[in-house]
Amino acid sequence: MGNRGLGMMEGEERKRLREKMERIKHKIAVISGKGGVGKTTVTVNLAVALADKGYSVGIFDADIHGPTVPKMLGLKGETLKANPIGILPVLSPSGIKVVSMDFLLPGDEFPVIWRGPLKMRAIQQFLSETMWGELDFLLIDLPPGTGDEPLSVMQLIEKVDGVVIVTIPSDVSKRIVKKAVSFSRQLDVPIIGIIENMSGFICPNCGAKVDIFMPGGGREMAEELNIPFLGSIPIDPDISRSSDTGNPFIVGHPGSPAAVAFSEIVDRIEGFLGLGRVEAQIGEASS
Repeated sequence: MGNRGLGMMEGEERKRLREKMERIKHKIAVISGKGGVGKTTVTVNLAVALADKGYSVGIFDADIHGPTVPKMLGLKGETLKANPIGILPVLSPSGIKVVSMDFLLPGDEFPVIWRGPLKMRAIQQFLSETMWGELDFLLIDLPPGTGDEPLSVMQLIEKVDGVVIVTIPSDVSKRIVKKAVSFSRQLDVPIIGIIENMSGFICPNCGAKVDIFMPGGGREMAEELNIPFLGSIPIDPDISRSSDTGNPFIVGHPGSPAAVAFSEIVDRIEGFLGLGRVEAQIGEASS
């Protein structure tokens, strides 16, 4: 896998890439088989939850055509800077280092009209030239599907610790997200687990949960495919509002059911990696 991707790079760039990745303890890709499941929102809030636990964290926004990580972290309008030895990531208010194509675009209305080879080259440069420094976690927010960007990242980063797969409780999402599972298995990348986003609406007044979509799809799929189920994140209108304003949800709503769900998912990711003091056993997501 890695050799095919690295074989397209020059020797010096290959060396730089390996040196950069060796300074990052854990590299986790967040993927889904389809758009609209809230994958970037999950990535951003997991990163903030990890940072809150004292880890040094970076996010590589690998969505070349639709980069949104900067907006969700309050970094809209920032630009990447470089020095003679590499690209400097942008630092978020939460202390997260971020690299994204969005930092290179003059405005939201400017599309990236690139074919596969150009996208792969951009990903190579982001990974091999960014001065990440020492990190505990690098989260890679991948675009939907199993095309150029996900394949390039998996080939270039030879040792991905695992993937987190995001779905929503619908049969359509369940069918398509299975492709992400097959994709990871075919590339021999460990699957950390499945997260079910938008899992019911919790009334802010009475606390009752209303299942807007068919409940339990993520857990059922995890059991069917023999994959850990990391947890369910309920629908909360403040998640969307927080993303739009650039203030990560768990920062402003630390005691909410959704914020607690993010925290518990981080505990289970730690458990998968053998880190931290984890009360819950992998796969035993709270109901």
